[in-house]
Amino acid sequence: MPKVIQIPRINDEKRDFATLFTIWSQVNDYFEDVLFDFSLCDFLRPNAVAFLGGLTRLIESRGGTVVFDWKTLTNSWVRTTLRQNGFASAFGDPSSRWDGNSIPYREDKVRKPDEIMDYLEHYWIGKGWIQVSPRLMNAIVGHMWEIYNNAFEHSGSQIGVFSCGQCFRKNNDLILSVVDFGQGIPAKIRNFLSFDSRAKDLKASACLRWAFQAGNTTKTDEPGGSGLDLLKQFIAINQGELEVYSNEGYAIIDKDGERYENMIISFEGTAVQITLRCDEKLYQFKDELEPSF
Repeated sequence: MPKVIQIPRINDEKRDFATLFTIWSQVNDYFEDVLFDFSLCDFLRPNAVAFLGGLTRLIESRGGTVVFDWKTLTNSWVRTTLRQNGFASAFGDPSSRWDGNSIPYREDKVRKPDEIMDYLEHYWIGKGWIQVSPRLMNAIVGHMWEIYNNAFEHSGSQIGVFSCGQCFRKNNDLILSVVDFGQGIPAKIRNFLSFDSRAKDLKASACLRWAFQAGNTTKTDEPGGSGLDLLKQFIAINQGELEVYSNEGYAIIDKDGERYENMIISFEGTAVQITLRCDEKLYQFKDELEPSF
């Protein structure tokens, strides 16, 4: 008999990520057979969609099976959203994705820079929800690609990277979530700094702070660093947020700066969520026609 997991209402506050990590802990074993039940679910944010997709592939990679009981998905908003972004069809529902307010659910098992940057350009920053000049759009896409690239290079995940997003017009929020189920940023950094006996005691918050400091990198054969400076600046002037959950660490970058915390619950992997505000302002570099960035 499969283990039945009830998917509740999942938003994107800290407690909602904790809910996702709890679900991960319930099925984090080999040869696990799981059935996801949506009877109690009346709302899902993109973080949950990307996370559940990646979790499914993780279970399958470990010899388990996953069944989504689509008959239990009775909430019309959730059903429409999961069909629109293509998640439902990826997991057995006889529907097809269509364009709307969703950034399509995507699985990338291997690094394909051109395809991922096309995805970010056509379905995320270039969809018209935020007004950006072509030059700035290309720069933002390039810096967002670094988040994917870091997942491929450093996470050690065997199943790849999972993405999903949505424009919530009521709140003028544009959300993109990116998840991997690798070793996690703190674990990677502790291992990298293992020559220092104090590294094993580094808190996850300190590891994330180290990772986001310009110039720090776990690469040994070439220069590196977070490469997020321009993205950080854009998030600040846009009143947006960049959040990272990895192992037991949490980081948030917004207009007020950068904050790093530790959480009680954790998971093996990294979840990144970027929230941008949709407005009528045209964002562009200062040396373009009208200074604004």
